Amino acid sequence: MTTTHDMRRASVAATATILGLTLALTVSSPSAQAGAQEPAPGTAGTPRAGGPGPGGPGGGRGAANPAAALYTEHCASCHGTDLSGGRAPSLFNEQWLATMADTRLTASIRNGVPATGMPPFGSLLNDDQIWQLVQHIRLQSGVLKTRPTFVPDPSGVVLKTQKMTVTLEVVANGLNTPWGLAFLPDGRMLVTERTVNGGTLRIVDKGALSAPVAGTPKVHVQQDAGMFDVEVHPKYAQNGWIYLSYAELLPGYTPPAPAPPGDPAAGGRGGGRGGAAAPSMTTIVRGRINARNEWVDQQVIFRAPANLYTPDGTHFGSRFIFDREGHLFFSIGERGVMQNAQDLSSPMGKIHRVNDDGSVPKDNPFVSTPNALPTIWSYGHRNPQGLSWDPRSGRLWESEHGPNAGDEINIVERGRNYGWGVATRGRQPGITKVSEPGMIDPIVYYIPTFAPSGISFYSGDRYPGWKNTSLFVGGLAGQALRRLEIDGDKVRSQEVIFDQFGRVRDVVQGPDGYLYLALQYATGAGTNFGLVAPSPGLIVRMVPAR
Repeated sequence: MTTTHDMRRASVAATATILGLTLALTVSSPSAQAGAQEPAPGTAGTPRAGGPGPGGPGGGRGAANPAAALYTEHCASCHGTDLSGGRAPSLFNEQWLATMADTRLTASIRNGVPATGMPPFGSLLNDDQIWQLVQHIRLQSGVLKTRPTFVPDPSGVVLKTQKMTVTLEVVANGLNTPWGLAFLPDGRMLVTERTVNGGTLRIVDKGALSAPVAGTPKVHVQQDAGMFDVEVHPKYAQNGWIYLSYAELLPGYTPPAPAPPGDPAAGGRGGGRGGAAAPSMTTIVRGRINARNEWVDQQVIFRAPANLYTPDGTHFGSRFIFDREGHLFFSIGERGVMQNAQDLSSPMGKIHRVNDDGSVPKDNPFVSTPNALPTIWSYGHRNPQGLSWDPRSGRLWESEHGPNAGDEINIVERGRNYGWGVATRGRQPGITKVSEPGMIDPIVYYIPTFAPSGISFYSGDRYPGWKNTSLFVGGLAGQALRRLEIDGDKVRSQEVIFDQFGRVRDVVQGPDGYLYLALQYATGAGTNFGLVAPSPGLIVRMVPAR
């Protein structure tokens, strides 16, 4: 599909740009190209997503995955089915793909490259099929990628990045699935943990890890469910409020008797290692920690009606952030039902804005909309797990999990619809559109997935090369910390800071100006902990290398 000369030239350019760091594919939205190459002349039409997920290399004629079958029929004879390629270089070269926008790939397939002898495929393939080919190529680049060796102890590791060289320091060890981080004004750090049987809140003080704070809410653990985020009130010194989000079992629910071993009823979606499937929902509370390390004075900020508690164990959200006026923003996933994201009467698949006590601000966008929840700030979200303010523009940025590709980075604006349930850059049964008029396209999206979690802009003085222009994004499936170079509403460039220390659950800037990361082991000592199972974790910080 592309000549050897063209491939080599692009590969060299990509290598020089990436400076030796392997990038997961990042694709710019057509509405904000974010540094990707412009599409080739003659690009026409809007591709549509469709079809099942990726198959193995090549797939084979008549395979269950139509995209793999299309690749085998039209591309494999020249470009091969793996990283070694064929008569022409492999199309699964991740560094080369990082330089190519989807629109450019689509145009090359449709129109051909006459100067190199590559024929056009526009008369053989429709827009759906061309889009399936583009997605298959990108997804297979992730499947075939060589994974770095997991490093369980990152202490002392030096990371040379594009603008800074930093050393990792372990701040706290012995944690279990650290999920959220927040700092008290005196420099102590709050850490939420997801454990096998629940969740805890702990304090890190000068490298010492406290016992779990006593009396925190009882947490339901099931697949994605557990203890989630923690946030400190901007006026904590005056009021002492701390905010927690967690998965709550339906109040008053009585679980059925356990099924006997071997009974099919013993399984089911969302059970397994994380606990039995039971109705649960994201709940948000605030409270205080007294001098005896006890959680007291609890108040409910958000609790859904009982009929919205569901046994599905997916997509709880949930991330917090305050604005300068003291409003609390929080995210809730669509709980595995994409239609919830478009339903303004449902809290699911939304980002909400409330006053610090949970009451509704009078200027929220849907306070006067019949049947709409007045706390909604934006909708059409799938599973948002990162929120951060741009220190220069004041805009709210968000990270969001896609289905099996198409993870998103968005700028969240008042009352806007971000498309989930109608459009996606990933693959989802029931969705055939990648964009829809009146709905907001992502600033950038990712194929293959890396499951973005916590995000943070850097605004301190410890890392001059990163100040005010860098958005750090933690990843779960890709186990990577990424830095996005931001210019207004565009991502000008990206780099992977590391991808070998486990899942990056959260990244925050501490009051000392350092970046702190919550890491969760993905593998270790030959053991695969799985994507959703609780596992050991630690807190590290990045310190400029001397």
